[in-house]
Amino acid sequence: FFFQAEDGIRDIGVTGVQTCALPISIAHQDIFKIASHHRFQWEEAQQSHVILFPEGMVKLNGSAGEVLSLVDGKNSVDHIVNALKEKFQGVESIEKDILSMIQFALDKAWIERVN
Repeated sequence: FFFQAEDGIRDIGVTGVQTCALPISIAHQDIFKIASHHRFQWEEAQQSHVILFPEGMVKLNGSAGEVLSLVDGKNSVDHIVNALKEKFQGVESIEKDILSMIQFALDKAWIERVN
């Protein structure tokens, strides 16, 4: 379970696998929502979830889409982790990957803290 983002701002043709070398600054009780001026949606033409914002678009792989689909301003990080652990049983290090994805999205300002 890892995530990959294609960032149209840098280069629409470049796809990179992101790993978490970032310090995790989120807690399990935190609640996040998609940031203002951003929209998370399924893009039929891309056959993937994307984040749209005034400066461009980020195409997400399935794992990132699964995580961000639960970032709704109501679900806590703990709820997101438990829901995805249940859905993807037996995947090693899934919690770390989920926390890394949420941290990455927060650092990129795709999401914002509600509480």
